[in-house]
Amino acid sequence: MRLKRPSIPYIAWMVVFTIIPIALILFYAFTDSSGSFSFEAFAKAFGYTNVFLKSLWIAFISTLICLIVAYPVGYFMSRQRKSVQNVLTMLFMIPMWMNFLLRIYAWMTLLQNGGPIDTMLSLLGIHTTLIGNQGAVILGMVYEYLPFMILPLYTVMAKIDTRLIEAAEDLGCNKLSVMRKVVFPLSIPGIISGVTMVFVPTASTFLVSQYLGGTDDLMIGDVIDKIFWSDHNTGSAIALVLMAAIFVFLIILNLFGDEEAIAA
Repeated sequence: MRLKRPSIPYIAWMVVFTIIPIALILFYAFTDSSGSFSFEAFAKAFGYTNVFLKSLWIAFISTLICLIVAYPVGYFMSRQRKSVQNVLTMLFMIPMWMNFLLRIYAWMTLLQNGGPIDTMLSLLGIHTTLIGNQGAVILGMVYEYLPFMILPLYTVMAKIDTRLIEAAEDLGCNKLSVMRKVVFPLSIPGIISGVTMVFVPTASTFLVSQYLGGTDDLMIGDVIDKIFWSDHNTGSAIALVLMAAIFVFLIILNLFGDEEAIAA
């Protein structure tokens, strides 16, 4: 089959930046330091099971909070005039233009002992540690990835035909029933897209936990980052297990979405 010229750059990009890296990960994961076929790397990888499960748990909590916050925000945006929608969309996108690391540093400044938030709480008689714990890591995750949940939800909700909502109200549905029977089923594709865009990076991210968390709050992405350069094999095995877990999660999520769409 002859390739069309416009597709050649895309195929070349996929080969260089996707297929080759994955092939290298597979090679290192299933070999030892001498290059011989071995499962030794996986045996070492499963020694990080607790960190792996904790990372998935933090990713789940962060994704859930993003969904709870983003759903009403996305619905509110979708009900506004087009000009207002554009302004609100821009406001959510502006922080994303700033470097990822700079945003983490900003939260370090806000949450550190003696920082602005700590000072305000101290004036109210509240003395607590805001940084160096799992709560700070989740806060950083939510801040970093909330726009990736809001935008898919807003995009899907904005396409919902308002006549369907008006018809439901004419048939006697109150606001809650309209949300449950009309808006929510039609917004499921946005939920699936948002959950995917948030859960995948939060499960594999690093640096956030290094800067906002404590010594016991490292995530699996941090482990891969730290050991990969000294042990390619174990780092690749951990990355492969993480990829497989995320892939299974995405399959289940899409199956659930298909079932909901049929039921709706």
